[in-house]
Amino acid sequence: MTYDTMYNLIGIVLLVVVVASIALALLALLVSRMSLTRHVWVASFFAGVLDFFYLPLKFMFHKYSDARTLDKWMVSLKNTAQRSAFMKTQHRLMLVPHCMRSLDCPAPSTRFGIECESCGRCIATKMIADAKRFNYTLHIVAGSSYIRHIVKKETADGALLVACNYELNKVMRSLKRKKIVTYGVPLLNDGCYATEVDYENLLEVMESLSE
Repeated sequence: MTYDTMYNLIGIVLLVVVVASIALALLALLVSRMSLTRHVWVASFFAGVLDFFYLPLKFMFHKYSDARTLDKWMVSLKNTAQRSAFMKTQHRLMLVPHCMRSLDCPAPSTRFGIECESCGRCIATKMIADAKRFNYTLHIVAGSSYIRHIVKKETADGALLVACNYELNKVMRSLKRKKIVTYGVPLLNDGCYATEVDYENLLEVMESLSE
């Protein structure tokens, strides 16, 4: 085999790989979009594909669309993929963002999150009670560094996450490496404070995952 033939063969192989990768990524995006409204098959495989191509896809969405859309689709697909496994978990965390608490919240911060004093100024008091009712250990976190401390402290195989879609997707990817099955409930609005969650939907999710 001559060098020209070898280089041509390498070029053809690379072209096939690139085309196949683009086609696979586009198919995974389509499946993730479909997961918002219907059940999809092999969701776990396509979720893995999107995780693999996440950075270039994020760049493309940021440039030509809305990057938040990609995270929304990926969270939906991962929920579909992980729902059955989550329902088999026995020791569950519930991780919620500090941006939901009242601006005049008196609770102190520790390395494991905000220590709620149940002052009644925000929804955290009710959320703690409902989390306990469904056997979740709830932590109010102010960043991913808190989660690292929490998973070292707690023995957990599942985590119900409440956050914006970007944070949900990021934490889902992080906890997957620690063999913790996740399920995400997105906030109604983004931001660093005064965020809200559809609480009735959250309760429905908690109930359905306990069946």
